[in-house]
Amino acid sequence: MQFRTESNIEAVSSKQWNSLVDSEFPFSEYAFLSALEKSGCVGEASGWVPCHLTLWKNKQLQGALCLYEKNNGYGEYIFDWGWAKAYERYGLNYYPKLVSAIPFTPATGRKLLVHPEADTSSVRKKLLEEALACMRDRNCSSLHFLFITAEELPVFSAMGFLIRHSFQFHWKNNNYSDFEDFLVTLKRKRRKEILRERRQIGQQMIKVEVFEGEAIQLEHIHIMYQFYLSTTDKKWGKSYLSEEFFHLIHTTMRNSLVLIMAFADGNCVAGTINFQKGNCLYGRYWGCKRNYRSLHFELCYYQPIEYAIRRGIRLFEAGAQGEHKIQRGFLPELTYSAHWLEHPGFRNSIAKFLEEEKHAISQGIEDFRPHSPYRAAVPCLSPDERS
Repeated sequence: MQFRTESNIEAVSSKQWNSLVDSEFPFSEYAFLSALEKSGCVGEASGWVPCHLTLWKNKQLQGALCLYEKNNGYGEYIFDWGWAKAYERYGLNYYPKLVSAIPFTPATGRKLLVHPEADTSSVRKKLLEEALACMRDRNCSSLHFLFITAEELPVFSAMGFLIRHSFQFHWKNNNYSDFEDFLVTLKRKRRKEILRERRQIGQQMIKVEVFEGEAIQLEHIHIMYQFYLSTTDKKWGKSYLSEEFFHLIHTTMRNSLVLIMAFADGNCVAGTINFQKGNCLYGRYWGCKRNYRSLHFELCYYQPIEYAIRRGIRLFEAGAQGEHKIQRGFLPELTYSAHWLEHPGFRNSIAKFLEEEKHAISQGIEDFRPHSPYRAAVPCLSPDERS
């Protein structure tokens, strides 16, 4: 077997790359990663320099992982700013570092991509060994795998990586027949709040439409990009994605896109972009022209939940953060990352910190359970449970 380091994903054919990816996770697809590179959203300017690892047997791709050399901590959503500052205080360089993640995308999916006919255990081990060698060859301080699946945890642990716990709020479809069927599982107060918020949409004379596939026009994409910019501006955030990226995914991933758009007086006033693949729906980008009562909840939560129920989709990930999601039927779910710190002193210190952090997160989730929005206990959904 032979390894190659690819500075551009186009060095691999889309057919070869996509033969490795999950049936439930759209963001590791060739089209998504290629769109990020072609549009310049990743590269030297953004501090996400591609150095993807590929493993070949003759001319057959056996395994791969998305890998980036980084000189900053932006766009990762697993925060290690404190680690970088600690290195700096001791006169050490934390950057560059190597990161295996989907840029600007806090969603859980496999990072160690293996061909279904290859020896999974062997290929995964080889990928991690090569990634560590790449880290050392590039004089990087560390190697990080973000939003890995629960199923991948044992291989990282066996290789000596430090496992970090985080959490997000996910919605699980418990075989609901419709939105009302979902509502009746909630406590009375929560159910009434949702119904009140949804009535406010009609009271403001707002019409909501869902666009999929060929119904999604380039005009819709242009409007959604303006909404995306408005959201990053309001939150004093950085607009990581360009309009060219939005145009590219419209061309290459239209069948994975679900646009939910709101209209008032014939004009589009708000919208959200979602990605759907297999049994999973992922809420990504949202924006609006001005404030409307409860419109964010309608477009980002209630409409996607209705869509998921209608399509029999099991899991809806609505993005990072947002404790306000709890009262709307989302539950906290653990997410995982794996980290290799080359410096032994910092490795030991960070290992202790991560154990304390795990305990605090676990206790926080336990403390939440009595405050669940559901009338009866609803089992938390593992990030690796997709069917």
